[in-house]
Amino acid sequence: MAKIEQKQPVVQEIKDYLDGAKSVVLVDYLGLTVEQDTNLRKAAREAGVIYKVYKNTMVNLAVKGTEFEALTKDLEGPTAVAISKEDSTAPARVVANFAKTAKKLELKSGVVEGVYYDADGIKVIATIPSREELLSKFLGSIKSPITNFARVINQVAEQKAEA
Repeated sequence: MAKIEQKQPVVQEIKDYLDGAKSVVLVDYLGLTVEQDTNLRKAAREAGVIYKVYKNTMVNLAVKGTEFEALTKDLEGPTAVAISKEDSTAPARVVANFAKTAKKLELKSGVVEGVYYDADGIKVIATIPSREELLSKFLGSIKSPITNFARVINQVAEQKAEA
């Protein structure tokens, strides 16, 4: 079997993961222990993020002609790929949070919603809360004034009833 035929299923697997992905983040995982890597994979899985290690040439072939092609310049050294089809900020957030305890882990770059970000840009993306967190904060900010208004109206009604 020719080498190209052996590579094709792996390249196709990467393409399938990238199809419909909202974001892709490249990670330098050199120096992680097996336990740290296992914990990172678990955290990624719980956040709905696909975390895989592929050869750079395979990723390079898979991203050609896609919105993720800008990542090719960062495919050097040991590289893991974190992909999300649901939450645009999840891969960056999961890896950045894990990097706080595993100092060897580094964000290389990423593409979020079709826009390329270098390592510093991805670190900023990682600080953006998830959609659910943002919605709950928004609902909390709406609910507070309404609750206060209802309390005031209730007090006015009670005062009129007493009088």
